[in-house]
Amino acid sequence: MSTPTRSLALATLMFSSLMAAPAAMAEGDLTTRPERLPDLVLGSEQSDYSMSVNRYELETGQAYKLKVESTGRKEYAMQAPEFFASIFLRKVEAGDMEIKAVSLTELEFEREGEAEIYFVPIKPGEYSFYMSGLEHKGMEGTFSVR
Repeated sequence: MSTPTRSLALATLMFSSLMAAPAAMAEGDLTTRPERLPDLVLGSEQSDYSMSVNRYELETGQAYKLKVESTGRKEYAMQAPEFFASIFLRKVEAGDMEIKAVSLTELEFEREGEAEIYFVPIKPGEYSFYMSGLEHKGMEGTFSVR
């Protein structure tokens, strides 16, 4: 078999196997029907430095909705730089606003309030989140994405 014929046969074989294999791509919009995660409540009557959840288990490709709520006992600035860089951010809802942005740097609460983050994790790993300046008080946690 000549080289051009061999190349054509190989290309045909590869194309046929791709066509016969089940599709590995997702169908539809991955951001619809988000799974609601347990609310992250910052501060409580017992301690200004408490967090209701310190670990979230997530899957790549699954849409999630996370409500972060400040009791207003302190100023809280939630940061998760590596995590925020490894998600598709759909939107953030706060008050009567819906914020659509490409990325998120920080959620800062100067008083009582809440924000909901709608996102899809796209990269597996262990990612820390923390309240800036309050890590030494135990205000830190982990997003575990598989």
